[in-house]
Amino acid sequence: MKNYLLSAFVTIAIISSCTEKKETLGQSKSIVDYVDPFIGTGGHGHTYPGATSPFGRVQPSPDNGTTGWDWCSGYHITDSIISGFAQLHLSGTGIGDLADVLLMPTNSEMDLGLFGKKRDSLPYTSYFSHKDEEASPGYYKVLLKDPDIEVELTANDYVAYHTYTYKSAGEPSFVIDLGYAVNWDKPLESSIKMEDSRHIVGSRFSTGWAKNQKVFFAIETSSPIIQQRFIGDTSIGIAATEVNGVKAGGQFFFKDNTESVEVKIAVSSVSIENAKENLKLQGSSSFGDVREKTQGDWSGLLSNIKVETSTDSLKTIFYTALYHAQVAPTIFNDLNGEFRMQNDSIAKTDFKMYSSLSLWDIYRAETPLLSIMDPNRLDDMVKSMLAYYDESGVLPVWVLSGNETGTMPGYHSVSIIAEAIMKGHSAFDVQKAYGAMKETMMGDERGLKAYKKYGYIPFEVMDQSVSISLEYAYNDWCVGQVAKKLGYEEDFKYFDERSKAYQNFFDISSGFLRGKSKDGKNFHEPFDPKSSNHIEDTDYTEGNAWQHSWYVLHDVDGLINLHGRKESFALMVEQLFTEDSDLSGHNVSPDISGLIGQYAHGNEPSHHIAYMLNKAGAPWRTQYWARKIMDTQYSTQPDGLSGNEDCGQMSAWYIMSAMGIYPMNPASGEYEIGSPIFEKTTIKLSQDKTFVILAPNTSKENIYVQSVKLNGEPLDKTFITHNDIISGGTLEFEMGPEPNKHWGVQTATK
Repeated sequence: MKNYLLSAFVTIAIISSCTEKKETLGQSKSIVDYVDPFIGTGGHGHTYPGATSPFGRVQPSPDNGTTGWDWCSGYHITDSIISGFAQLHLSGTGIGDLADVLLMPTNSEMDLGLFGKKRDSLPYTSYFSHKDEEASPGYYKVLLKDPDIEVELTANDYVAYHTYTYKSAGEPSFVIDLGYAVNWDKPLESSIKMEDSRHIVGSRFSTGWAKNQKVFFAIETSSPIIQQRFIGDTSIGIAATEVNGVKAGGQFFFKDNTESVEVKIAVSSVSIENAKENLKLQGSSSFGDVREKTQGDWSGLLSNIKVETSTDSLKTIFYTALYHAQVAPTIFNDLNGEFRMQNDSIAKTDFKMYSSLSLWDIYRAETPLLSIMDPNRLDDMVKSMLAYYDESGVLPVWVLSGNETGTMPGYHSVSIIAEAIMKGHSAFDVQKAYGAMKETMMGDERGLKAYKKYGYIPFEVMDQSVSISLEYAYNDWCVGQVAKKLGYEEDFKYFDERSKAYQNFFDISSGFLRGKSKDGKNFHEPFDPKSSNHIEDTDYTEGNAWQHSWYVLHDVDGLINLHGRKESFALMVEQLFTEDSDLSGHNVSPDISGLIGQYAHGNEPSHHIAYMLNKAGAPWRTQYWARKIMDTQYSTQPDGLSGNEDCGQMSAWYIMSAMGIYPMNPASGEYEIGSPIFEKTTIKLSQDKTFVILAPNTSKENIYVQSVKLNGEPLDKTFITHNDIISGGTLEFEMGPEPNKHWGVQTATK
């Protein structure tokens, strides 16, 4: 999701320099060596290259200081200036926030009066070269050219580690600028206090995408600070030990002969005391030890899926995707279990509480991936959603810093909870979860009142009426399936009937799902299926009719029936991919990227469409288009993602598709078969159980499924189930250069 104008492009020189770095890795690689955190930092990927542990609370990373859509993570590969290193970052979102608690090393006295300004006025920025950068899971390094200082970053779950190596003479020091802010973020109140010569604490309250952000921090330095200077609402002399203000800042000096300093930063949403406790409990190790431990943690997670291919570039794309799929959501509770709700109440848990929950995105492929390789984490995500429900009385939509942002249509916490329950998860209170799902979908907010009244949302009532209604229809189906599983037959009938809302929008004359009037008699005119206006004055969310007319995950057969025949449906899907890519509208959504015809892989609403051809009696076309998308929309370059990473979804699509299976309807527990690109994939389910996917003769030419065996038995249907996977076993593909138009066709529809 995006709310800023497009800006910047990746230059050939930058791409070349990043490619050169990858080629110096040597002949023998460990699994983490295949990860390139710079993938996604170009184009519109919006990822950051800095350090984080898996799903970690802190994400120290370089910040360019540029305001704009392509700097939502704080960094873009086209930039040549670093303004500092903040401790909190978003991975691949389309709205910019966080970048809290900015530190920047320097070796000369700064003009504190310029702190909190825009980048061009900041006194401490520095040029850098991408040739002087290095990034790997849990580690980042760069040389700041102007002060000639090398910066290294690493992190564990709760503490960010910085190392500053001062290569030239001067006044070794670092600054803290709590007034630093980009994009949506705006500081409201901040403070800094020197507790002693090696410990600094403080707070930063701000508003932005999340309206009530409170960050408390504790900092420890390896060398004593011999002098400090502060600025708040007014300048404060060197004798002062603390400062308050809307934009507080300071500079902290070490002895002149200091060559290297370690700085550790812990944060909390609750209090300075909690931040200090987080630092005490997880900040005792050295930089090197933490780097090694975090790299080991990443190696362990990445090793849960082993792919075998002679093409190293495919491994780089795959393992970078597997890395990106596990940096968010992020832990939000402190080590003592406490965290802050958006109403400022303090809650406490005995599980990992998560924020940065991009639910509209990740329910499609990331949570299905986690349900296979990390089901306990999915349990904690569900528990987190229920904790937010306890505070607000409604399940979350998009949570940032413990705040409900209300971003994107639908309630896909409902989708994810349904997926977990339907897959047999019971580590949370299932009855409570069902009650929360039902209560949320019976509410009146966010268009639900009109949706219940009319059976859909009329275009006169609100913008994005088609997309929002379609999202609710899928949410309804999810509630209905859980109701059926739990024995609530009347609830099942009610929500199952509501899930047919998509039928109201079908225009038989064009084949599109179109905005409908209150009286149910008229479609919204004028109509152009290629027209897209971003968010406002539109029937669709971040897209157009071509992209949104296929969002019926739960009833593909029903949508096919509206088209009349499987052949008609399949032909229109084919036209989606082959239509010209022209777009119209007075405010075309920048989210429409990664175009193959009118198919837009750069945004999530298109992600399932290729797999619908399995249900339309044309599985060989699913195989063709899935492979086409993988080949054209992902690469090893900084612009190797065709759209926003969106907290893991863009990468999760690739992971699942590259293995040859995809959760077209995530809550169904079924995975559609596509076109595997690896000769062998081994998914580690437990210490003694694996699921192996074999495609020994797959290649760029052999993209078509000839036959499939599941545990040695012929499989002539186009999907396998979650239980098939988690029970362990082998899925074996025979691949070829020409389509087998008989395999899977008879049972392409359940």
